[in-house]
Amino acid sequence: MSSRARLTEDEITAALTGVPQWSREGEAIVRTADAPDFPAAIRVVDAVAEQAEALDHHPDIDIRWRTLRFVLSTHSAGGLTGLDFTLAARIDGALSAESAA
Repeated sequence: MSSRARLTEDEITAALTGVPQWSREGEAIVRTADAPDFPAAIRVVDAVAEQAEALDHHPDIDIRWRTLRFVLSTHSAGGLTGLDFTLAARIDGALSAESAA
């Protein structure tokens, strides 16, 4: 699911079931997670940066000590695309690798 075509509302609803820790905020999906400590949070951001570069799709990331907030949207499509959900799943993997919840 890495297409840059804008998803329909039904497709978005279905895709959200595959990334249950994400929620929709307007034309974006968001997730907040706490890493065990600040160095772990930075490792997550580094891992996400590598995935984002590989997909040529970059999230908005807010980091506050060990709390990370990710926001995904495909601005060029004016909303959510398959690429957002592909990256969301990869972010979930990076968070899991650092035992972030």
